[in-house]
Amino acid sequence: MSKPLTGILGTQDRVLDAASQVAIVIGASLFVALCARITLPLPFTPVPLTLQNFGVLLVGLALGPRRAFAALVLYLAEGLMGIPVFNPTGPGGLAQLLGATGGFLLAYPFVAGIAGWVFDSRKKTFARAAIACVLAEIFLFICGLSWLAVLTHSVALAIRFGLYWFIFAEVIKIMSAAALASGWQRFHKVQS
Repeated sequence: MSKPLTGILGTQDRVLDAASQVAIVIGASLFVALCARITLPLPFTPVPLTLQNFGVLLVGLALGPRRAFAALVLYLAEGLMGIPVFNPTGPGGLAQLLGATGGFLLAYPFVAGIAGWVFDSRKKTFARAAIACVLAEIFLFICGLSWLAVLTHSVALAIRFGLYWFIFAEVIKIMSAAALASGWQRFHKVQS
């Protein structure tokens, strides 16, 4: 092949790769938005039980730190633009980011990045995925509870509203995301 033609084909490959990466990031942000639609409002707390955290963890494990971070930044931008991507029980948009769930929402890009970074750093096993999810969830709850403490002016109330009711569900989300991510890695290895 002539040199100019090789350069053109290489450029086309890079454009197609970039377009597929953008599509993956957009798809991941929409996946988290779909997870947010599965919501169970709890009458004793302003924080609803949703599958959003599961979606964030799975995106982090599946996409790695950079693309996962980008997908969750895009997710927050979509919400700020008024697209109904946050859980449907909240006010939406900026009001939701400033409300009871704001600390959790604003932490999502970092949560996905932490999960992706820890999972990518070594052999991709179920245990590694579970550890990645636990570390990411610790960061998530530090941020979310800190914001709730600011809003309620009480650490005890923040913990009561944002932690106790969610521990069991978070364990299930962590185990599910870890199982799916590590299972996908095993399947992908077999197919290679």
